[in-house]
Amino acid sequence: MEQRITALQGDITKMNVDAIVNAANKTLMGGGGVDGAIHRAAGPELLRECVLLNGCCTGQAKVTRGYSLPAKYVIHTVGPIYGADADPVGNLAACYRNCLCVAHLNHVHSLAFPCISTGVYGFPKEKAARIAFETVRAELKKYPEITSVIFCCFSFDQLALYQTLLQS
Repeated sequence: MEQRITALQGDITKMNVDAIVNAANKTLMGGGGVDGAIHRAAGPELLRECVLLNGCCTGQAKVTRGYSLPAKYVIHTVGPIYGADADPVGNLAACYRNCLCVAHLNHVHSLAFPCISTGVYGFPKEKAARIAFETVRAELKKYPEITSVIFCCFSFDQLALYQTLLQS
């Protein structure tokens, strides 16, 4: 199962996969970090489509086209704000579960995740990596058609966390 999961350091907006995951805010209107980078790279059409989605709740996922991105789709999910969310662990796991479900429903075979909630949302990076890896590994059993999941890490430190999990 783990051969379907890899970790890379890089720019998620340049990933050549069927879908990339956007760590979005509840409005889906763009913002900072990976959310802002995805909106800038996709172009203004992404924002126009996001307006039609009427936001997204924490832990849920919604899909749009990828527009100017190499990826055909963007799957938007809202991670928990650590310290403010009543169930940060459960809601972070729900982000990964729901993104994989949306990927399945849209016939996605390959997708890339950022490190959801580990930026301004303050989720401890090691704990978030463990939740992400364990959730994805378990959920992939339901979706044999998803052949590749990439954890696209912004920093070398994040990449090292995922590589350790992949080797264990």
